[in-house]
Amino acid sequence: MKENSKNKVYMLTLSAIMVALGTVLSLIKIIKMPLGGSVTLLSMLPIVMISVMLGVKWGLGSAFVYSLLQLFLGIALDGLLGWGLTPVMLIGTICLDYIVPFTCLGLAGIFQKRGYLGICSGITLALLLRFASHFVSGFIIFKELEQFELFGRLFANRPVLYSLGYNGFYMLPELALTLIAATLLFRIPRIKKMISDQIKGLFTE
Repeated sequence: MKENSKNKVYMLTLSAIMVALGTVLSLIKIIKMPLGGSVTLLSMLPIVMISVMLGVKWGLGSAFVYSLLQLFLGIALDGLLGWGLTPVMLIGTICLDYIVPFTCLGLAGIFQKRGYLGICSGITLALLLRFASHFVSGFIIFKELEQFELFGRLFANRPVLYSLGYNGFYMLPELALTLIAATLLFRIPRIKKMISDQIKGLFTE
């Protein structure tokens, strides 16, 4: 087997393992919101690691697969199809709450060539883009449904504040935990060297 083929097999295997790990961790919910969204046990960390270690191309591809798995879990476990959404709202939810936000995690390695600070910046960007997608979904789609008014009349006719409140309640802890864990993980000498060697390999092929 040629060296390039071996490298692709390695990348594919590593990506598959990380996606599987992220999917399993997403089932371990620390806080679960009643209508979608939760604080998980670092489920985003394996996905952002793919992008940091293997590059944005592999990161986006793996994150897209991860988004499809999250969509399947949303249908199977969270009852997405039973939320009473219209076809247009359902399509919007699939795009803005599953495909787009989870695929955005694949951008975490966009600044990987800039070293440790670039890695942290890329991860922060990816996580914020995921939050932004959920936020847009909240004030465009779910503001129309009375059963989604979890805060009573507090945010009535204030869809932007409502979306910030609902999505911020679970996304901010999720973002903070993932960023802290990634920062600590990439500080470990062995992990740092492995990532550094992998990045060098990508840009010397």
